[in-house]
Amino acid sequence: MMDQTQTPTGLSRRTVLKGAAGLAGIAAGSGITGFPYIVKAAEPKVLRYLGTAVNAGDEISKRCFADTGIKIEYITATTDDVTKRVITQPNSFDVLDTEYFSLKKLVPSGNILPLEAKKIKEFNNITPVFTKGELPNGKKIGGQGTAPWKVLYLEGKNSKTFAKSPTDFVTLIPTVYNADTLGIRPDLIKRPITSWSELLNPEFKGKASILNIPSIGIMDAAMVVEAAGLHKYADKGNMTRAEIDLTMKILTEAKKSGQFRAFWKDFNESVNLMASGETVIQSMWSPAVTKVRSMGIPCTFQPLKEGYRSWASGFCVSKGVTGAKLEWAYEFVNWFLSGWAGAYLNRQGYYSAVLSTAKANMAPFEWAYWMEGKAAEKDILAPDGSLLEKAGAVRDGGSYDDRMGNVACWNAVMDENDYMVRKWNEFIAA
Repeated sequence: MMDQTQTPTGLSRRTVLKGAAGLAGIAAGSGITGFPYIVKAAEPKVLRYLGTAVNAGDEISKRCFADTGIKIEYITATTDDVTKRVITQPNSFDVLDTEYFSLKKLVPSGNILPLEAKKIKEFNNITPVFTKGELPNGKKIGGQGTAPWKVLYLEGKNSKTFAKSPTDFVTLIPTVYNADTLGIRPDLIKRPITSWSELLNPEFKGKASILNIPSIGIMDAAMVVEAAGLHKYADKGNMTRAEIDLTMKILTEAKKSGQFRAFWKDFNESVNLMASGETVIQSMWSPAVTKVRSMGIPCTFQPLKEGYRSWASGFCVSKGVTGAKLEWAYEFVNWFLSGWAGAYLNRQGYYSAVLSTAKANMAPFEWAYWMEGKAAEKDILAPDGSLLEKAGAVRDGGSYDDRMGNVACWNAVMDENDYMVRKWNEFIAA
């Protein structure tokens, strides 16, 4: 039976009281008045991160917290809903992760703050794809649409005007980009696919899909229309009303004939359509192809003779972010470009804005496979550790220079954007 003067831990009450008195003495001797003395916990560093799921991930947020103490709270939405939220609820997020083509809508709102290039440690090491419209080897790349270098800088801190030459105020600090194409199920198609025009081939009736994000979907449609020889656009990323009408007429006729199985809006929908075999050819993003393959299902991110539709993303902050939170935002962006996150995204099939730091965080055989188009010397693993490719495999589309060097156009916001969206919605409803 326990002694009545003992606590359940076996310590006597007298010992506990004696210890408490000793602590009181220490507090008194230290000039601290009041007892007990409670140390106020430091305010946690929390950033609300608004974006699509492209750069988001539990592994990234965990690693960021371990390295910096910054807790990332993801707010995930579709591309168009991210834009709406920035314009209507600028105080509902801190860091914004968005695509460069969205800037033509976002910058006029005054709701985003440009970041200062001089506060970004790796800014001068960002690939010239963003800053000059060329590969590191100097090769110029396609500039139709909203190419990043057209909207990278603002004239001043509070400006709503894009600068024609470099300034210290950057609309979005570049993070990630890719050359996009169609995803296919080679095991179900069983023949070579070499052109965007195949998306409308009646052979794939009821087995094709296009993404339902108007400003991206119409670019895929334009690649298809041009590949089929039905029209040659002056700039696929800035169509006239007549060109929008023509493009949507061709898509609507295909839809009415039963060509499309579905119109997907997010990453998971595209994965499920392809993994289930409901679709065999569709608009797709590289990590969605990676995801399907990691499930053990054949899926190819198919290089096409007409080239790629490209996109690029970056970080800025809400106009309401100031003081300590703004410093955390800079710390987070600097962490993101320091290499670990870049390597993680490279392993999904994306490209990091700072190639040198990503390379330093990848094994030489990984870099050779993902970036140089070389056959894998060892098994290639997905970011989650699952088997992606067996040794000997070569990346779809080959090297960085081959893929980014064949960009035909960039995601865009057209001058006739409102008209285009209206026509796109009529197509979806048809």
